[in-house]
Amino acid sequence: MSQGANPVVQQRRLRSELRQIREDAGFFQKDVADALDWSVSKLIRIETGAVGISKTDLIALLHHYGVKDQRRIDELVEIARSSRQSAWWDKYREQFPQQFLTFLGYEASAKVLRQFQVLTLPGLLQTREYARAVMETGRNTADQISVGVDVRIQRQQLLEQEQNPPKLFFVVDEAVLRRTVGGPKVMQAQLERLKELNRRPNISIQIARFDIGAYVGMRGAFTVFEFPYEEEDYAVLLEYSHRDVLVPNDPEQAAEFVETFFELEAVASPKSDTDEIIDEIIASFPSEEKAAPVET
Repeated sequence: MSQGANPVVQQRRLRSELRQIREDAGFFQKDVADALDWSVSKLIRIETGAVGISKTDLIALLHHYGVKDQRRIDELVEIARSSRQSAWWDKYREQFPQQFLTFLGYEASAKVLRQFQVLTLPGLLQTREYARAVMETGRNTADQISVGVDVRIQRQQLLEQEQNPPKLFFVVDEAVLRRTVGGPKVMQAQLERLKELNRRPNISIQIARFDIGAYVGMRGAFTVFEFPYEEEDYAVLLEYSHRDVLVPNDPEQAAEFVETFFELEAVASPKSDTDEIIDEIIASFPSEEKAAPVET
């Protein structure tokens, strides 16, 4: 699914368009809600993208705003229709909570993604074997692990997007690369995968090395999603040991995390050094011991 066809992108585009049309027409939210006999909260939810909008309500809203250009009306109706289409993650609604599904939509929709990780590699960069080893550490059944790994790999479709691929920026603590998740063979294959991805023009992987000492990244992992169609349209995922928190519409907080990420990029080793650092880490792995002879 291309970004343009993504229902999350279309929903955020529609909310931006409707808010801009209202402001250009000189209406306040309360005035519009009173005129259409809506609650103010209904209009707010539509303009924040918290809910969708029916074709009937959309046309009523556009009529109130004085939009008469039929091509413009048809365009917005089509955007609204596209925002209601199903996405690949919809089939997992019974296996995962809504926040995780929303996160999947944001990840697949972002034109720019900035992620910092201090404990594990970003899911978008993980090999299947690494992902499985990580999930096996939790309280998951075999079926849950299998589904979880499949979803994690399916998320990586956006890495292969040929038209207008997203720009992906990652900063990873050195400890993440030195922890041999799944054993030396799994970890070596994982690190080689990082080198391959880092060579792509739209992907940057930087490493925060031990020798920088204490730094802002010690506060914890986070991801900032930047969406198309509207300037400074962000969402943020904050990761904690017991739960994650998704912040969908807080421009001020998002701006703070964007600035924090720029600080992380400044103290981390440059993208051009990543191959050398990874090769150094691979060379430090112990060689596998030979199997002990079987006693008879």
